[in-house]
Amino acid sequence: MKKNETTVLIGIMILVILSMIMLNPRTFLTATNLIGMAFQLPELGILTLAMMVVMITGGINLSIIATANMAGITAALILKAMEHSPAAGILLAMAACFSVASAIGLLNGVLVAYVGITPILATLGTMSLFNGVAIVITGGYVISGFSPAVLFIGNGSILGIPFPLLIFVITVLSISLFLKKTRTGFCMYMIGSNAVATKYSGIDNAAVLIRTYLVSGICSGLAAMVMISRFNSAKAGYGNSYQLVTILAAVLGGVDSDGGFGSVSGVVIALITLQALSSGFNLMRVSAFLTTAFWGFVMIVVMIINHMIDTRRNG
Repeated sequence: MKKNETTVLIGIMILVILSMIMLNPRTFLTATNLIGMAFQLPELGILTLAMMVVMITGGINLSIIATANMAGITAALILKAMEHSPAAGILLAMAACFSVASAIGLLNGVLVAYVGITPILATLGTMSLFNGVAIVITGGYVISGFSPAVLFIGNGSILGIPFPLLIFVITVLSISLFLKKTRTGFCMYMIGSNAVATKYSGIDNAAVLIRTYLVSGICSGLAAMVMISRFNSAKAGYGNSYQLVTILAAVLGGVDSDGGFGSVSGVVIALITLQALSSGFNLMRVSAFLTTAFWGFVMIVVMIINHMIDTRRNG
């Protein structure tokens, strides 16, 4: 993200926060609200990073929520089956959670890179597939009641800092280093900018895309562990409203919908902005459906503005 774009985004964030403070002068800056925001942001943030890495290559991953739910349900079933041995159950559940999420990520990568299906159709297909599988496995019911050790992942604190927020910060740093310091990260930007030129420069586009969707799947698996521990439950259909917001946060954060551009720092600023808006609306008792409609409106406006800027630059 260019310096002037970052400055504008920071300005928008400050404006939004100040607006929410003025609209909710007695409640927005309270410790309860700020801590609540710190606990809510990580799961959405990690899912947004899962979306972002794919968008950088010029693709999209509509299956991140389905992946998270499928991985979370798998982990929940193991946790319930091994209640007699909590420590072993947590380790096995986490391994299974990341294995399922990684497998779905690899499946998406194979469909896009080798089968040649467009990302939107490939991930729409896997989204529908695993949403259906999750409902069949659970029968549509909630799996709940985990041990305190599991609940700590999504609800605990270390030295007053929410543990899920620490997980999010570590994930942000890891993805940022991955994109900036690794060959795969560099190639992801190249593919997003010009896939044909990248291929003829000697880069294995298919291998890069496989790794991209794998990283996206792993992030979804991490979000799954945070989600099931924070809610103390797992269910097919959790977090469906996050799908739109992850795309909105990525686009608002400077990720080009056509690929090739985007930074983790910009996405983090966008996430803080959207979380402040969401929390402020909640304090004002604005309907969740109206909030979702507002996200859609904002996304359309951002896309129009980006299109106008691109047209002016190219013209």
